[in-house]
Amino acid sequence: MASVHGTPLDIPTLDGVADAYVAHPGDGDPHPGVLLYPDAFGPRATVEEAAKRLAGHGYTVLVPNVLYRAGRAPVVELPEFIDPSQRTDIFDRLGPLMRAHTPELAMRDAGAYLDWLAASPLVADGPVGSVGYCMGGVLAVRTAAAHPERVAAAASFHGGHLVTDAPDSPHRLVDEVSAELYFGHADQDSSIPADQIAELEEALDAAGVRYRSEVYEGAHHGFTQVDTAMYDASAEDRHWQELLALFERTLRR
Repeated sequence: MASVHGTPLDIPTLDGVADAYVAHPGDGDPHPGVLLYPDAFGPRATVEEAAKRLAGHGYTVLVPNVLYRAGRAPVVELPEFIDPSQRTDIFDRLGPLMRAHTPELAMRDAGAYLDWLAASPLVADGPVGSVGYCMGGVLAVRTAAAHPERVAAAASFHGGHLVTDAPDSPHRLVDEVSAELYFGHADQDSSIPADQIAELEEALDAAGVRYRSEVYEGAHHGFTQVDTAMYDASAEDRHWQELLALFERTLRR
């Protein structure tokens, strides 16, 4: 695309107003919609740049602040670069907000985000894609399960807690999914060890879901996030290749 535009906006929800960011090609035409769920650190400059990069391939990309009930992004103060020594303090503040963001609230909000995409003149008619990172990966899968008629593709990168003991664990919802799914797991990720990846894949196979589940060897949780110490350039490049291929297969029919 010759140019990409990015704009902040507010989205009415059943519980208030979610601040968000939309990136789209500057040609004035409608393009397939994508709902991008950021990691727990939320929307910020590096996430907006990723949204614009995706938009440059011909998509209209919506990035919501999923923790908007706690305030506008950033809901906690963040350094320009997040190193391991700072993570504990940041998550001490983020933890209660993440726990308060229940699956019920998250999916209520997902409906509002999808409604915005459906109503926007920037978005082409038809189903949308969803992609999420870390906690956003879980939200992408939940959204695909909650709205199978609206989500044609969903991707989770270094998504944690996709397999839990809860009755509504994401892996227990995949039989509701009609989308094609992609999972890019980090090799060094305590939030989804190898046995849980295997359990997730068993559930996907049993449900007959179209999917790929891959482990990025040597990568750590958060490998796509360029403003953190977990960033891995080669793993991020691989993530872009897989994400763009997924959306090309599913959103450009």
